[in-house]
Amino acid sequence: MDPKQPFGNSNTTDIFGNKNRAKKPREPREPINYRKYWKPILISTIVFFALLIVLTNTYIVKENEYRVVRQFGEVVKVQEDPGIKMKIPFIQSITTIPKYQMTYDVSEAEINTKDKKRILIDNYAVWRVTDPLSMISNAGTIINAESRMEEFIYSVVRTELGQLNYDEIINDENSSRGSLNDTVTERVNELLNTDQYGIEVVDVRMKRTDLPAENEQAVFTRMISERDSTAQDYLSQGDARKREIEAQADREAQEVIATAKKEAALIQADGEAEAAQIYNESFSKDPEFYELYRSLESYSKTVGEDTVIIMPSDSPYARLLSGNLE
Repeated sequence: MDPKQPFGNSNTTDIFGNKNRAKKPREPREPINYRKYWKPILISTIVFFALLIVLTNTYIVKENEYRVVRQFGEVVKVQEDPGIKMKIPFIQSITTIPKYQMTYDVSEAEINTKDKKRILIDNYAVWRVTDPLSMISNAGTIINAESRMEEFIYSVVRTELGQLNYDEIINDENSSRGSLNDTVTERVNELLNTDQYGIEVVDVRMKRTDLPAENEQAVFTRMISERDSTAQDYLSQGDARKREIEAQADREAQEVIATAKKEAALIQADGEAEAAQIYNESFSKDPEFYELYRSLESYSKTVGEDTVIIMPSDSPYARLLSGNLE
């Protein structure tokens, strides 16, 4: 350090020969005036909360849903038209009810048919909400509406199937299920409209029909017996028909044979008559030759290799055999 340099001078040099500049003394700062910032902050806060309230109280109504607006728990209106809507903050609340068709699986039920047989019926229903206010007033919730709908379906199905025999229900060829489904749908809608539940059943379908477990074996045994009886009836009818066909064929064959024999006899008779006529015409031209021919023909029939003939010497046969033709 230079002894001539006054103490605290800024032009000092370190051991590496670098000069260090001394720091200038800080000037005193002016105090911050916060009063000029409180208005923008307040305005920003108010705008933020206003936007927050607007966003949290804005809702969208879709095409496939109803939006129910409640005020202190009471329904004040139902929004059906799609679009962006607003509700009153902190006072009104929004709930959603589906507008589209829904499927409900009805619980299995045991039903007695007209012929006193028990069967298990499994149905499903396609339904929708048509009047949200009526649905909320009389059912309260979707679950309660489905419960009431299920009760009506069970009641109507039990009544309708109770008028049919078991075979009419399970037999696909003679089944009345098509008209039965339409009837059940119509009757259930009548009951729902009467009680003003604000819902509509589009279709009720029977998925499955089963027998109770304790009745299955007995019914299977009876079905086997009926099928065996039916098969035996078919076999008996087939045998009877077979005998009829055979008898008819034999009768026709005998008629054909008799006709053929008759025609053959007639043809043969005509031929013999014609031959006799030809013989007569031929033999009438030479009676002696005819007599000789007849004698020779009789010889050929009466005389054989071991034939012994005893006759008078003057008989025609003897004369011919001895060559005496006079």
